Order: sequence, then C-alpha cells, then structure tokens
Amino acid sequence: MAAGCRQNMHNQNKVRPFRQSTFYADGLSARPIPQGTVARGGPGETIASYDGLTLARQTLPPGPPPVTLALLQRGQQRFNIFCSPCHDRTGSGHGMIVRRGFKQPTSYHTDRLRNVPIDYFYQVMTEGYGVMPSYAPQVPPADRWAIAAYIRALQYSQNAHLADLPAERRTVVEQQLGSGKP
Repeated sequence: MAAGCRQNMHNQNKVRPFRQSTFYADGLSARPIPQGTVARGGPGETIASYDGLTLARQTLPPGPPPVTLALLQRGQQRFNIFCSPCHDRTGSGHGMIVRRGFKQPTSYHTDRLRNVPIDYFYQVMTEGYGVMPSYAPQVPPADRWAIAAYIRALQYSQNAHLADLPAERRTVVEQQLGSGKP
C-alpha cells in the first residue's frame, strides 16, 4: 500500500521560471527566446486574407480563390488525408472512425449542407463544430479553401441529375449509357 505514496513527481529537480539559478552562467533559470521565434497565433504569423468569418467583419474581404482543376486536385488530396477518416471519401459520413464506434458526422449530401455557402465549410474547419475539433493548426488556409471547393464538387458529383447537363453533353452521356460505356 505504501508504494502509492511515492513523491517522485513532486520531489524532483526542476527550474522555476524567472527565478535565480546557479546552473546557468547568467544566473537566470528561464532561457532567452531564440531570435526570430514567433508564437503560434501571435504577432507576425501569416494570416489568410479571407478567413471565412464574414459575419464578424465590418467590411467583407475578397472571397475564396477561383476554382481550378489544380485547386480541386489539391482539395481532394487534402480531403482524403484529413477528412475521409470521419466523412469517408464520398462525404457520406461513414468513415473508419464510425466503424470504430465514434459518432457519425453529418453527410455532406443533405439539403442543408448542399445549400450553405462555401465559406461555411472553411469556417467549420477553422473553428470546429460539434465533436469535430478545429483543423486550423494542421491545415493551412489555402488548403482549407481547396478542401471546401472539393466538398462542393463532391456534393455535385453525388447529387447530379442528367437534366442539369447542357443538351449537347446530355446527348453524349445518354449515348454512352445506352452503349454500356462508363
């Protein structure tokens, strides 16, 4: 029973900040911060020109970047790394963590999420929502925008209707479907 009363963590050699010390030649216990060090979230950190939090701003900054094939490819890559463990690769919310017993995230293919502005996804990645934590420390702003664009592309791909295509493209697709070609 006495083994649980050990005080190793309480009785250890340690240095208390801003106290005198005989260990270092300058007599200080705290070491100086290396030149050029910038605290995370502090002054000097690169901040996105547009962070998706438009409601809290007096003037609206420029919107998200234009959607390009390169942006969507980067978004797909980042989505598969950071988002698919929970949301799965189609965005339906049946990722691996759900199979492990965690709470299922909302599908991106609900009417509510298909109708939100694209900066909603950016904001959720930045601040977190429900049981989802903020991914701002792991995912830079440019990649959050790329993921948001890819989520929108996923929504279109999973909820596409043949009638939405222009007439000439619809004819080509109908011919391919009739011939059995993918």
